[in-house]
Amino acid sequence: MPGTTGRAYHSTVEVLEPEEWRARAEAHRQRVEAWTAPHLARRARGEAHPVEDFLFTYYGHRPARLRQWHPGAGVVLKEARDFGRDYLDTPEGATLDTAALMDRRGPTVEWIAQLLAATAARPAYLGCFGLHEWAMVYKTAEVRHGAWPLRLGGEEIAQVVEQRGVRCGHFDAFRFFTPEARPLNALQPTRQRQRELEQPGCLHANMDLYKWAYKLSPLVSGELVADCFTLARDIRVVDMRASPYDLSSLGHRPIRIETPEGRAEYAAEQRGFAERARPLRRRLLDACERLLAGAHRP
Repeated sequence: MPGTTGRAYHSTVEVLEPEEWRARAEAHRQRVEAWTAPHLARRARGEAHPVEDFLFTYYGHRPARLRQWHPGAGVVLKEARDFGRDYLDTPEGATLDTAALMDRRGPTVEWIAQLLAATAARPAYLGCFGLHEWAMVYKTAEVRHGAWPLRLGGEEIAQVVEQRGVRCGHFDAFRFFTPEARPLNALQPTRQRQRELEQPGCLHANMDLYKWAYKLSPLVSGELVADCFTLARDIRVVDMRASPYDLSSLGHRPIRIETPEGRAEYAAEQRGFAERARPLRRRLLDACERLLAGAHRP
């Protein structure tokens, strides 16, 4: 239930007229429905898609939560009442109870801000060539996407991994490596070293901007969450095209990173994603800094 009073919190207030916030909410719903409806239909049929379903099965943000639009902190929705959980009713309209949310989530906001800032401060490394997916199927028959064939045999996959080497600094990718592949990684990432190792050329670090956006929700706008989802969705396509899986039946031409041409193609895609991720990372970091500044002001 929405509250009626809130603690003191210093924040710039923007007032949205009813026609504006209702139009934004509906545009967000329609945008997100194009992603969630096919996923829910596949789930009802008991089908799985290794590319399109990943963001819903790997990340912990339910489709219903993604569909819900929020204006973000410091915004009054004029004439809105009972807008939902975490919102206050004011004489002008509904607004987030930012103070209460920051009481609960302040440490999380600060941790995310530190990770985003540390990642943004590093140069992009473009030499991993997506071998994390290969390390996940190295010398094992227990592959994650067993319904889909591999492009190469087990010995060929092992040869590529061993000859090229693996340099993955993303813990949430590394933790899915096979036990035999982990010692081959030039880095040994841990959760505790996440801020130390993540860098802006990493496909998974840029995909994770979606995770940080929804963890900050509803303190950031629904549009920002959806923008990060769009990037993550595009990254997942390239991630799987560069993997050892054969997804040509789904219309995904492989990026053959076992060849010089494939590695060049992958690095170009990686560079493009790093450029697209930069403004999103900055928007998330700016939102965190505003929230933390408002919480710390007397």
